[in-house]
Amino acid sequence: MAKYTWMLRPVMVLLCLSHMLMKERIAKLVARAVEEAQRLGHLPAGPIPAIEVEHPQNAEHGDFATSLPMRLARVARMNPMSIAERLVPLIPHDDAFQRIWVAPPGFINFAMTIQWLQQQVEVVLQQGGNYGNLQPEKPLHVQVEFVSVNPTGPVHVGHARGAVLGSGLASVLTAAGHRVCREYYINDAGAQMNAFYRSLYARYLQALGREAQMPENGYMGTYMMDLAQEVLAEEGSRFAEMPELDAVAAIGKVGVQKMLARIREDLSRIGVEFDVWFSEQTLYHQGDEYATVMEALRNGGYLAQRDEATWFTSTALGEDKDNVLVRSSGEPTYFASDIAYHYNKFVKRGFDRVIDIWGADHHGYIPRLRSVLKAFGLPEGKFKVILIQMVSLLRHGKPVQMSKRSGEFITLREVIEEVGADTAKFIFLTRRADSHLDFDIDIAKEQSAENPVFYVQYAFARIASIFKKRGQGETERVQGFKGSRVQGEEEGKEKGQGIDLSFLKEAEEISIIKKLLQYPMLFEGAALSFEPHRITFYLQELAKLFHSYYNKHRVITDNEALTSARLCLCRAVQAVLEEGLKMLGVSAPERM
Repeated sequence: MAKYTWMLRPVMVLLCLSHMLMKERIAKLVARAVEEAQRLGHLPAGPIPAIEVEHPQNAEHGDFATSLPMRLARVARMNPMSIAERLVPLIPHDDAFQRIWVAPPGFINFAMTIQWLQQQVEVVLQQGGNYGNLQPEKPLHVQVEFVSVNPTGPVHVGHARGAVLGSGLASVLTAAGHRVCREYYINDAGAQMNAFYRSLYARYLQALGREAQMPENGYMGTYMMDLAQEVLAEEGSRFAEMPELDAVAAIGKVGVQKMLARIREDLSRIGVEFDVWFSEQTLYHQGDEYATVMEALRNGGYLAQRDEATWFTSTALGEDKDNVLVRSSGEPTYFASDIAYHYNKFVKRGFDRVIDIWGADHHGYIPRLRSVLKAFGLPEGKFKVILIQMVSLLRHGKPVQMSKRSGEFITLREVIEEVGADTAKFIFLTRRADSHLDFDIDIAKEQSAENPVFYVQYAFARIASIFKKRGQGETERVQGFKGSRVQGEEEGKEKGQGIDLSFLKEAEEISIIKKLLQYPMLFEGAALSFEPHRITFYLQELAKLFHSYYNKHRVITDNEALTSARLCLCRAVQAVLEEGLKMLGVSAPERM
């Protein structure tokens, strides 16, 4: 398991009880077998390590598996296959198991009976939108900070990937039972903002027909010309009549607010919203976190004066070099602001976990910030950074570097207008964050199996069309299903609502049920590893199984009992597709 994944592991209990109780039951039965083997002298005495039960990736290896024999091998000084072979005969009998066997290099595999598998359709239907959700014994207060683009230009496709990842991760952690704060850090202080102010002022004067030179480090994009025209239309020539320093500050303030409004609008178009928009400037004014932090570091002996600058002595905390906090000019560095910001997160607001999503070019910045946590005596495990790799846009198989509209980098707004928000969000989550992503615009616009989001949404819509043909009564009957033949014996006799899931015997039906059973453990893994892309992979696999089943078997048949059972299966698939898409912020349309 990846480093830090233990951070969100205060014991999680899944709502889908039947499935997870089986996972726990297997762990308990295996533990009893180990105890019995130790009592009989088949294994040496000693503590039993945590027993992890997982779904094998290969269906030939059963429905559940544990690698405990391999974990016991070193302590017991025995071959893991030998340990597994001694344990299997000692595992107590359970009617849910069809077969238990050993597989190299030391797994114990469990295959469930078809009756148990059929019953799990009922579990999915009963849980509905809660299927797979977690209930931690101690929910954590988690902050996810993402996007945080300087308000000096529009959101481009590179930023969009971090936006979608952060939004999806926040949704996953919320469904995992934690209290999550979605935060955008507004970098509205420092040299880049001064350059933005002066760039806008120059474009504003040019729009008035006056001579004005763009600053050397200015923002040259055509969007600055559009912004200047907008300011001129709303504010008139009043900034040109002010002293230059006052005018730059005043027009800059107006420009930042307009740029932030555009960033908010663009992110809202893709369904990305924030609970907090945190201004960097407040670190120096409201409560003066910056001064508090500098004093704390000075009292701790972590500041030094060299070359008329103030340095953070991070080498004393394991870093390979010290870092400047205040330049010789007296201006704080970006690193100083970041220290104050994270002090605010951990100390003032008291988040249990802080997750920052950064571009991959910030990799070297991570140990620097971790050294600050050490200086404040904060556990490193409370802080997690997810790095995102670049996005390459492709058209006709070739990279697209420039926007047709502006001749600059392609913005998020342009991508959404061309392929749609759902498609963009889903594709941004089809790769691990640390993997380069090729975004093929042509495939994103296709209505075929090549387009991953269309393939998944079409599965949902297909099921919706089946129920539409059957009418509202059938939909309510399946959604209200509370049991298989048990209901038929009681309430079903009177109302004719009994549904017999034993009709689900086809190989494709069993494969779908097994895939549905994987969702809770997959979701738990996505939450613990901070990897919402696992859900996109899963949804594509489930959709593929359903499309194959739909093309091979009729759901609505002449046999009403068979039809009812298959409708239950379809509704279970639809429920999981809907829940997974909701985690990603993608819609589940009933018609395509």
